[in-house]
Amino acid sequence: MARVLFLFNHDQFHQVAHSLPIALQLRAAGRHDVVLAASTQQMAVHVETLVREAGQSVPVERLSLHRATSRALASWLDTVVPARKLLLYRDNIEFFRSFDALVTSEKTSLLLKSRYGLTDLRMIHTRHGAGDRAIGFGREAREFDLTLVSGEKIARRLVAEANVDPAQLAIVGYSKFDLHGDNRIANPFPDPDLPIVLYAPHPSPRLSSYYRFGPEVLRRFAASERYNLVFAPHVMLFERSRVVTISPPAIARVPQVPAEAIEASNILVDRGSPASSDMSYTNLADIYLGDASSQVYEFLFRPRPVVHLDAHQTHWHGDPNHAHWNAGPVCTDPARILETVDEAIATHADFLPTQRQMVEDTFSISGEPSSRRAAQAIENFLEKEGLG
Repeated sequence: MARVLFLFNHDQFHQVAHSLPIALQLRAAGRHDVVLAASTQQMAVHVETLVREAGQSVPVERLSLHRATSRALASWLDTVVPARKLLLYRDNIEFFRSFDALVTSEKTSLLLKSRYGLTDLRMIHTRHGAGDRAIGFGREAREFDLTLVSGEKIARRLVAEANVDPAQLAIVGYSKFDLHGDNRIANPFPDPDLPIVLYAPHPSPRLSSYYRFGPEVLRRFAASERYNLVFAPHVMLFERSRVVTISPPAIARVPQVPAEAIEASNILVDRGSPASSDMSYTNLADIYLGDASSQVYEFLFRPRPVVHLDAHQTHWHGDPNHAHWNAGPVCTDPARILETVDEAIATHADFLPTQRQMVEDTFSISGEPSSRRAAQAIENFLEKEGLG
């Protein structure tokens, strides 16, 4: 029996659904000691709530910063960069040392091997999202002992671009669908008959449409009587007043949401509630408006009209990092956003075959829940490693 840790070391809740369903399936199988750990009290409560809703009762370990220097650094730097998230590994090294395998949806945990010498700890990556950005296929991907991927597209690019050994990959589908696939909120708008557009921009200044186009886009929808709009950006966009990204490198102040949008009856503004990432809005909306977020693939699981905003004069045709822009019209002028949404609706039939092919390539769906397939892949891996 192996000791397997599922770690939730994130600033927000958006990555939880990519690994928690797998943890619950692996624990229910009863062949390994499965432990859940969270890096903040808020994260622990969120995970415990989802566990209860799934009909299980699993305690969640609360990890903290034990050193005074770590707490001071986190207090000083966390307004700009996720310092606490990185310092947590050093301060809890003996805790991590007690496990045979660690399952995570992000990559900073590789520090446990590269910096802190836990070379015997098997690292299993569930990834988060199923998008096209190059950062998802970087060289560090091959440092994981096992990577669980949603479909052929991800596996193909990891092998070709990150030089990952195909033997270290398992195509298991998209576990988030098991937890949130049916989520949906009630229509919140005074006029429920208007089509609902979901505007979900990315947080990275070099990729996002929000910094240059967002305020004007919101004003134009506020002045329109043709559409309702849910403005629910990536949950990290408003996490800090300044956004700092490494890939691509950038730092920028986040523009405020215009007063017109906040006051408009046809606009719902959500700066980062769980509904922003639990598919409540992607299932509600009739049209998706985005830029670089992988959330578009969750929306396209049930194909509908899509518009992408290009605020950076991107040479995107034929670029696999922008493959999702083939799902509908691309708008380069915020003054034409309403007309482009009209166009996306009118021409959706033309894009439907492409959308269906994109979904099939991105998500491997079978009659068996993806989280169960993922748990079985982990069990097979542990047995091969002599930990079965």
